[in-house]
Amino acid sequence: MTNNISHPSRPDTETITLVVVGAHLSGMPLNGELADLGGQLLRKTKTAPVYRLFELPKTTPPKPGLLRVGETGGTAIDVELWGLSPAAFGTFVANIPAPLGIGTLFLEDGTEAKGFLCEELATRDAEDVSSFGGWRAWMQIRSNKLSSGQSPLDDLASAPQ
Repeated sequence: MTNNISHPSRPDTETITLVVVGAHLSGMPLNGELADLGGQLLRKTKTAPVYRLFELPKTTPPKPGLLRVGETGGTAIDVELWGLSPAAFGTFVANIPAPLGIGTLFLEDGTEAKGFLCEELATRDAEDVSSFGGWRAWMQIRSNKLSSGQSPLDDLASAPQ
């Protein structure tokens, strides 16, 4: 979704809105990639409840995969909307590794924007962490469990649905 959003630091600049769900969120390990391209946080929101969130195996830093599952079986996931210039958006997208890609995401307010999605095949051996509501919440629980020597996956069975 291309928006003409006026930013005080970049007046009259066309901005492309990018939805990020995981390692590119504010304060997460890959957020600097957005900042280095001049990205600006526009707002925090949630997806429409049509997605599942997975922790992709063997990724460093840990990365999620967001999969659209349709009108049943999905949940709303915490996301951030970032504004990038068209050139920065192109540079950013060119560096996204498979099985991740950019597609159209549906947001809780009924709008849509371009954002991270994952190929279904990559989620087959991945842990479904949707019940935690977002990547930041899952990473906090994962970190707490790992630092105490417990498996973070113990919470998956008892997590709220």
